[in-house]
Amino acid sequence: MESTSAPVALVTGSTSGIGAAVARRLSGDGYAVVLHSRRSAAAGAALAKELDRAVYVQADLADEADRQRLVRDAVAAWGRLDVLVNNAGISRVIPHADLAAATPEVWRELHEVNVIAPFQLIAEAQPALLQAAARGRAGCVVNVSSHAGVRPKGASIPYAASKAALNHTTRLLALSLAPGIRVNAVAPGLVDTPLTADWAEARQLWKERSPMRRAASPDDIAQAVSMIAASDYMTGEILLMDGGLNLT
Repeated sequence: MESTSAPVALVTGSTSGIGAAVARRLSGDGYAVVLHSRRSAAAGAALAKELDRAVYVQADLADEADRQRLVRDAVAAWGRLDVLVNNAGISRVIPHADLAAATPEVWRELHEVNVIAPFQLIAEAQPALLQAAARGRAGCVVNVSSHAGVRPKGASIPYAASKAALNHTTRLLALSLAPGIRVNAVAPGLVDTPLTADWAEARQLWKERSPMRRAASPDDIAQAVSMIAASDYMTGEILLMDGGLNLT
């Protein structure tokens, strides 16, 4: 274990896209960072070398034992944990009218990773986050949700429902864990990542109908996470980051 006086952040799903941008942003804010992914170990190790103070831990968030180990390893890496960013998630593209394709297996898979895993990570991290509060600042959880959890949109009904469940879990935990731990969520709309590179129709929608006339960049979402982490007061909020599309 290497101890540090700097605050420590664990960012799940942080070897590419939004998670990597969040990790870079928090590192720039002065955090020691614990990176994570399910598969991309080489990318995680490379990003850890790039950042000032960072380590990488591989874990499968669909596995209960791996979720427990991830938090233990994160706390062991630096001797503390101040911020948990639950960014990792999965999606399945299914037309909303195709009910037969939204099988129970799909529902279970998405809720396991998108709802149960963040909840368990928070539960496992609770003692360490409360120690952060004892040092003078409340521990902080930021769940990365989706505008699909706020509006009847999204890649599939099981996905949207999982994000809606994550949003409500965020509010419930903000109430039950206060004042020692703050819990908030960021709910992005379309974000320019390799995953959405071929989503031409969605990109055109954001260009034409959102007040900001574009999709978000990963850095836009990272900026919001950084702002929430810097707060001493904000809790229980679902910060919609869709460039104002919800207004139209």
